[in-house]
Amino acid sequence: MATTMMLIMIGLLLLGFPMMVPLIAAAVFGFVTMFDGFGQMGTFIQQMMGGIRPASLIAVPMFILAADIMTRGQSADRLINMVMAFIGHFKGGLAISTATSCTLFGAVSGSTQATVVAVGSPLRPKMLKAGYSDPFTLALIINASDIAFLIPPSIGMIIYGVISGTSIAELFIAGIGPGVLILFMFSIYCLIYAYKNNVPTEEKASWGQRAVSVRDALWPLFFPVIIVGGIYGGIFSPTEAAAVCVLYAFLLEFVVFRELKLTDIYRIAKSTGLITAVVFILVAVGNGFSWIISFAQIPQAILEAVGVNEAGPVGVLVAICVAFFIACMFVDPIVVILVLTPIFAPAIQSTGLDPVLVGVLITLQVAIGSATPPFGCDIFTAIAIFKRPYLEVIRGTPPFIFILVAAAGLIIAFPDIALFLRDVASGTDP
Repeated sequence: MATTMMLIMIGLLLLGFPMMVPLIAAAVFGFVTMFDGFGQMGTFIQQMMGGIRPASLIAVPMFILAADIMTRGQSADRLINMVMAFIGHFKGGLAISTATSCTLFGAVSGSTQATVVAVGSPLRPKMLKAGYSDPFTLALIINASDIAFLIPPSIGMIIYGVISGTSIAELFIAGIGPGVLILFMFSIYCLIYAYKNNVPTEEKASWGQRAVSVRDALWPLFFPVIIVGGIYGGIFSPTEAAAVCVLYAFLLEFVVFRELKLTDIYRIAKSTGLITAVVFILVAVGNGFSWIISFAQIPQAILEAVGVNEAGPVGVLVAICVAFFIACMFVDPIVVILVLTPIFAPAIQSTGLDPVLVGVLITLQVAIGSATPPFGCDIFTAIAIFKRPYLEVIRGTPPFIFILVAAAGLIIAFPDIALFLRDVASGTDP
């Protein structure tokens, strides 16, 4: 049955159907096979509805809405200007500024695709003018945007937290260390690239210009303070933090910066509604699919067939990284989290792995796959936004993928990269 379900999914994907259709078709086939017909389909529908019932999911549309407001406003530009003022004049400074801006905007939006648009649109022309090649520039933008999936708020972490029952607050704080590590590794590569290709430096900003840039960026910089500080200060939950972010983004762009007008609300709400609808349909269908494969004990059979059950904690983590990385090269990240997390759940429990560490690694692999050929979603976002051919967009990605994979290896070898801040924040011994 499992083989047939996979063939149904692959076949419908190759025919060009949206991801929700292959998932539903495969799940319905599995249900009918197990229960000998459609007589108990109400049970399957209940499982689908149960997938979107957790209150934590309310944070998803909230963060999407906040990111949409900021992408259309001035927040991204102000963060970029501040970063450029301080490090733009160093060798490779413009490229490092791009990676840093992606990190900062990720701490504001939590979306890789929003980061590609918000940061890539203004900085790509500057990088090309400065002498960086377009393949390097495009690869840097789409891969540095992966950091947005790790730095809180992260929509991927919210989905994983709901599916696995892991604390979303702990996942958020655990993503900071790996995000900073990847930014550092990207910056080293940008520096090497700039020296190797003799890329000229930018004009150094005066201290007065830096002071102005900090003043302008001060308001957007409060977003991560609100999210992380508010959650760990016990002021509000992750879901409440998302609602506060929407209010803060609205006040910032409509009242303080006055970049947006009330007439823009309809377009922003429509965009958020469409994205949220897609996410929630995928979550509902994914939950039904996960219930089917769990009921049929397919995860146990798969893990036993590939020998994961006999592997130790490190072996399980490596297997998880490989599976999620490959899957996200072909399938939407949210779907991969929904489908594969229950499959590996027995192995995670039997080896006693920290679910927060697993969540960070899964989120990282999902982010890597989102920017990896052939079908990484960030690649197609860049194609649509920058109007460049597919091969040009992916040409410069291998070094960045290697760096991201190396970062995953470091996290497996040194779990405290992810868990240290979580342990400090929760008051346990690191």
